Amino acid sequence: MYPDSQPSGVASSAATPLDPQSSSNAKPPRLILDTTHLGSGRSVYAFSPNRDTLGGTAYFIVENGEGILIDCPAWNDVNQRFLQEHSVRWFLITHRGGLGKTVQWQQHLQCDVLIQEQEAYLLPEITVTTFHRECELSPSAQALWTSGHSPGSACLYYQPGGVLFTGRHLLPDRNGNPAPLRTSKTFHWPRQLRNTADLRSRFSPETLRYICPGASTGSLRGQGYIDHAYEKLAAIDLDALQGAIPLL
Repeated sequence: MYPDSQPSGVASSAATPLDPQSSSNAKPPRLILDTTHLGSGRSVYAFSPNRDTLGGTAYFIVENGEGILIDCPAWNDVNQRFLQEHSVRWFLITHRGGLGKTVQWQQHLQCDVLIQEQEAYLLPEITVTTFHRECELSPSAQALWTSGHSPGSACLYYQPGGVLFTGRHLLPDRNGNPAPLRTSKTFHWPRQLRNTADLRSRFSPETLRYICPGASTGSLRGQGYIDHAYEKLAAIDLDALQGAIPLL
């Protein structure tokens, strides 16, 4: 059963100032996965890193005229025009650090916001849809609770093409390979490692081909995604990471 909540119905936030980082020199979202990867009528766009989310990368899935926005892009006219050209059905927040100007975007787009239940209290201004362990956004897209980085950290699995949007649960290392990253703000490191192991058990080389991380995308050297995703996920030495010292 798919979640079906109504957005808050607040009028469009046209009066909210645009982000000065972005009006004159902003780049439009970049197409990173297309029909050759995902099949007919499907594509994935990556937004430029957003300083409101400490350099986080938001994504937009387009499927048969409707879309899923993953984390918060910069609040600017370039991104507004792009999203206004599409029908945004869902707006998924993968972790509290991806909130940015979620309220303004929801009011502007009048879309449904989905967030793991432990972090819903961070958005008291709007009505949100929450989930516990898993939630189907469509027959093709499923949100998965992967706590550790934050209490309500989540990933989105998109079945066409086998794409996993990992937020900050898994990030590219210096070589562009996926890895859990322990920082001074990590909520629960053993749980993050355990949920990484669970992803390996859940998927296979046939079902997981690409990872789209929610930050540190500069390490991908322009490719926009991590390919051969399952093989690289399986290569992570989780035992060696147990005693990892926070990097930041």
